Amino acid sequence: MPSTRFVVQLHDATTLHFDLRLQAGEVLRSWAVPKGPSLDPAVRRLAVPVEDHELSAGEFEGVHEGQPRGTGAVIIWDEGLAEITRDEPGHLAFTLYGSKLTGGFALTRTGERRWILVKTREATARPGSDIVAERPASVRTGRTWEEVAAETRPSTRALRSFSGVRSSAWLLAGCGGRQGGGGLQVGG
Repeated sequence: MPSTRFVVQLHDATTLHFDLRLQAGEVLRSWAVPKGPSLDPAVRRLAVPVEDHELSAGEFEGVHEGQPRGTGAVIIWDEGLAEITRDEPGHLAFTLYGSKLTGGFALTRTGERRWILVKTREATARPGSDIVAERPASVRTGRTWEEVAAETRPSTRALRSFSGVRSSAWLLAGCGGRQGGGGLQVGG
């Protein structure tokens, strides 16, 4: 099968997670992987399918603000070429050629909205390793998601961490006098 593209983005949304995206034609098929991929074949990672994304979504690194979904800091944790070796209902096998992820991987459906991501047992496998902890930075910029988040104005998560700070005047001053849209909001 022809080579295509993959990207793994680390996204600090409602919960910190990794988005595995594989190009299929003109879209990126996507799975949210809460604990991130592993190079250890003994480790199985939950992968929750999410809607397909436009190809341009795989180019984004920065902070999503005021979006209908997925606000928060995003880094391109890994990217490269991918070769789909098996694409059947309920099973997808592929080989990745990235900076951090190389070799064979497989996604297997275990429920309606539940897949498992595993590394295949082959030469690029690294039993006992934790690639997520070993190499946390972006492959494009070398920044971590925390550094990306810190380069923007305070997030709602940061605002909630200040105990007792709930002054609407302070909040309005912090977001340029705007509410909603791209401004800061306290809550959920």
